[in-house]
Amino acid sequence: MGVVPRPDLLTVTDPADPRLADYVSLTDVALRSRHEPAKGLYIAESSTVLGRALAAGHRPRSVLLAPRWVPDLERMLADLPDDGTAVPVYVAEEHVLEQITGFHVHRGALAAMHRPVLPTVAQVLVQARDGAGARRVAVLEDVVDHTNVGAAFRSAAALGVDAVLVTPRCADPLYRRSVRVSMGTVFQVPWTRIDPWPEGVGVLREAGFVTAALALSDDSITLDALVADQPDRLALVLGAEGHGLKDGTIAACDRVVRIPMAGGVDSLNVAAAAAVAFWATRV
Repeated sequence: MGVVPRPDLLTVTDPADPRLADYVSLTDVALRSRHEPAKGLYIAESSTVLGRALAAGHRPRSVLLAPRWVPDLERMLADLPDDGTAVPVYVAEEHVLEQITGFHVHRGALAAMHRPVLPTVAQVLVQARDGAGARRVAVLEDVVDHTNVGAAFRSAAALGVDAVLVTPRCADPLYRRSVRVSMGTVFQVPWTRIDPWPEGVGVLREAGFVTAALALSDDSITLDALVADQPDRLALVLGAEGHGLKDGTIAACDRVVRIPMAGGVDSLNVAAAAAVAFWATRV
């Protein structure tokens, strides 16, 4: 198997260059949320994130970077297997990059990556733990803030959650901000969308999971009580910012769990709650 040769560097000076269409208006969340999945791409921002994406087997469509980051890129591409496809590498001065993307690019390379095909829920659950099957998964219901999604993935990776399932209305884990906040761990934690929802609770139950909804409810048990009698296969279900889980989801789940609070605080940010629950239930 050959090694990718030194990339051809293509200098660009015109922010309206049509070859750079993948990188235009990266700060427009609504536009990018429609544009990127439809075109089968996502944006990897920073050399760290790009390196983790490449390590996970993802392939770049193109790369856009300032001249000072070229040596780092060459090192990252040096060990990639040669699949016979040339990767365009566009080099532009930083003021041109800012005009293209809509923000000051200071984290190294940007790369337009081929978006992988999502596995089925069954595949994610079975293939986790190197084929041994998932024992602990997280479900993110309608979490619309990309920062919270990225933070939840980072906690999932750090605290040994086997897989993350996101509902149809949940923000895209591969959106640039989600990927950046996750520090690229979104590439190492198996994930997919669970659709329809909350009917998917039944799918988890059939796979042997006890579903635990994190919510404030009169019949809730504490997180400590859940841990004291923790099921072998556990799905932690976390809800949207502000409103939390839907009533139908809470009713469908096997248990309702609350994190004990002090100081008159009734709840945590969803990303913080996820980290606490992941740590407490670690196996």
